[in-house]
Amino acid sequence: MRECISLHVGQAGTQMGNACWELYCLEHGIQPDGHLPVGGTSASGASAGAADDSSDTFFRETASGKHTPRAVFVDLEPTVIDQIRTGTYRQLFHPDQLITGKEDAANNYARGHYTIGTEIIELVLDRIRKLVSSGRAQLQLQQIHLPADDCSGLQGFLVFHSFGGGTGSGFTSLLLQRLSLDYSKKSKLQFAVYPAPRVSTAVVEPYNSVLATHHTLDASECAFMVDNEAIYDICCRKLCVERPTYHHLNRLVGQVVSSVTASLRFHGALNVDLVEFQTNLVPYPRIHFPLASYAPVFPAQRAHHEEPSVGQMTAACFEPTHQMVRCDPRRGRYTSCCLLYRGDVVPKDVNSAIATVKAKKTVQFVDWCPTGFKVGINYQPPTAVPGGDLAPMQRAVCMLGNTTAISQAFERLDHKFDLMFAKRAFVHWYLGEGMDEAEFHEAREDMAALEKDYEEMASDSVPDGGDGESDEY
Repeated sequence: MRECISLHVGQAGTQMGNACWELYCLEHGIQPDGHLPVGGTSASGASAGAADDSSDTFFRETASGKHTPRAVFVDLEPTVIDQIRTGTYRQLFHPDQLITGKEDAANNYARGHYTIGTEIIELVLDRIRKLVSSGRAQLQLQQIHLPADDCSGLQGFLVFHSFGGGTGSGFTSLLLQRLSLDYSKKSKLQFAVYPAPRVSTAVVEPYNSVLATHHTLDASECAFMVDNEAIYDICCRKLCVERPTYHHLNRLVGQVVSSVTASLRFHGALNVDLVEFQTNLVPYPRIHFPLASYAPVFPAQRAHHEEPSVGQMTAACFEPTHQMVRCDPRRGRYTSCCLLYRGDVVPKDVNSAIATVKAKKTVQFVDWCPTGFKVGINYQPPTAVPGGDLAPMQRAVCMLGNTTAISQAFERLDHKFDLMFAKRAFVHWYLGEGMDEAEFHEAREDMAALEKDYEEMASDSVPDGGDGESDEY
């Protein structure tokens, strides 16, 4: 048993969580009330009456046979989580796992981190400890003896949040800092909504994001980034949705998260666990912001007309139109790339697809990383949500690429931060919550250092004997 605990923080984290758990339930054949249907079969092919151990990673089975998600939802105000309490999946979640405060962070990092957030942090950590200890108790029932200070087979934490909101930035950074103290040896992976280039839900988004990136840089091992604008474009262009809502956007993110976690839940030819992601994707501790892409993306009405080959899917992942963050990978270089295939895929096809990608001039790797590709193959095909926009497919691929092009997102953000901070606009709201202005300077310097780290990684690729400018080769 290698369980993962999902932590959904703030409005964005909660709504991503709704889409993810809806998909997990469909994949494992679990009904909205947490029970398996009698006599049916789950998406993983196991008979529904029998215990499907593939779900143990994300679900905890009670004595009555009910499956409860290993998840905690936290928001500093109740409205978004109240929708879960009254929605279709209200019986799925344990009431103690849905934690809400009484007043929100008001898009203010300092409120989420220093004032409102501190009132609720101990309660959240207590709920997490209970989830961890329940996993340990489960293993002890199976006669596996564990040291008292160790949890069961906990792999790590998946943290879902946004960088721009008050709770998503402030409370998440507080939570991650506490988790890195309490569970220092466990992996902590973020699925984070990063600010989009032109669309914003808050004026102070640059402040929150720079402060959150600074505070979570050392507390988490890997952060998979998505931005709303890039996903919105995929929904419009690829899925032919005229006016995408957050519901559409989150379902697409759900497919990415499902692909990343499929190897933890189902059997395959080449399985990848959380630690393997870090080992293969993170060349230096600070350079841990992989770019996510997903293919194929076709609308449901074209389901019977499209069945792309492994080569076509792989090539599509390297196109900017399939990427979840708005940046141009052709202007950067890849340090490493993780291709997670699922469904009807064989290693022979994967090898030839990667050879084709390597031959392309548009996909450039840094000189000091000659291998570059990590591959995962999982036999479980992607599951389409009934009535959803995405066509059901026999195979799919999710690419996690660590590319220097992601620094474009940091540059955009830092520029917006500088414009506002030069005038000290809105800063008084942060200082009023007990924050020091020096923290702004410190966070901005750290972001400048991060940009520099990416710059140096790309410049290491300049051929010897050159004049500092890279040639086409």
